[in-house]
Amino acid sequence: MSILVIAEHDNEELKPSTLNVVTAAKEFGEAIDILVMGENCQKVSKQAASIQNINKVYCMSDAQLKNHLAEPLTAGTMQIVKGDSYKYIMSPASTFGKNLLPRISALLDVQQISDVTEVVSASSFKRPVYGGQAIATVESNDDVKVITVRVTAFDAAEAEGGQAQVTEVAFNPTEDFGSTFVRLEVAQSERPELTGAARVVSGGRALGSKENFKMIEDLADKLGAAIGASRAAVDAGYVPNDYQVGQTGKVVAPELYIAVGISGAIQHLAGMKDSKTIVAINKDEDAPIFQIADYGLVGDLFDILPELTEKL
Repeated sequence: MSILVIAEHDNEELKPSTLNVVTAAKEFGEAIDILVMGENCQKVSKQAASIQNINKVYCMSDAQLKNHLAEPLTAGTMQIVKGDSYKYIMSPASTFGKNLLPRISALLDVQQISDVTEVVSASSFKRPVYGGQAIATVESNDDVKVITVRVTAFDAAEAEGGQAQVTEVAFNPTEDFGSTFVRLEVAQSERPELTGAARVVSGGRALGSKENFKMIEDLADKLGAAIGASRAAVDAGYVPNDYQVGQTGKVVAPELYIAVGISGAIQHLAGMKDSKTIVAINKDEDAPIFQIADYGLVGDLFDILPELTEKL
């Protein structure tokens, strides 16, 4: 029995989230295999093979897998799973994993264990519930455990030093897929990607307008940081929704998280409370964000932000 980690990548580079999932997989003490699915993804497979303590890597390259639609990825995964006895099937609790693994668990007729933050035993896991307000310990008696991993809860595995065998596998779907790729719209930015950034500056509704959000951008540029936002700021149209940090947005755990004009609603805290150092700037000294902040500045953000940016 072994573990299958489904790699997240862009056909060119392995996403860092896969390294965190490998660390979680090591907790089980079983052999770890990695499945890379995409088009011309041999380069990614070689990267996966270099991860330490990996048993083997499956490379499934096909034009139908290029855009990572859930239906062909599911067919590809089931093709591998049916040919081997895997006890655990794992992927990041990102959009990628959330889109794919529920389909795998349904086809295997097992429950999915979502957003795991700690492996207690071979069948017991901890995961956040109620927007991160509580941690539940769940037990699974299924023969196959289908698991999404909250990557911020685990360190990244060593990406170099491994020498796993890469096995090329042909993609042989047995059915037509009900979805068709139309186009991909990606916001282009020279700033770090939000979920992998070491520093994040986030703004809230208190900024008041899209134009005022430029103060967040100026501070982020000085720090070499990614930009985030509360749900209220996104709903108000200040920034695109891919900036949203929180339970219904992205989960981040940077070395430094600066929350500007964010009150600290439960929904937002669920996405950033694991940050190493949290700095809060808010004029309301009773704002919930100060309860988890390491450093707090009470005052008008329109006075504090320009001065802070200038001194940096």
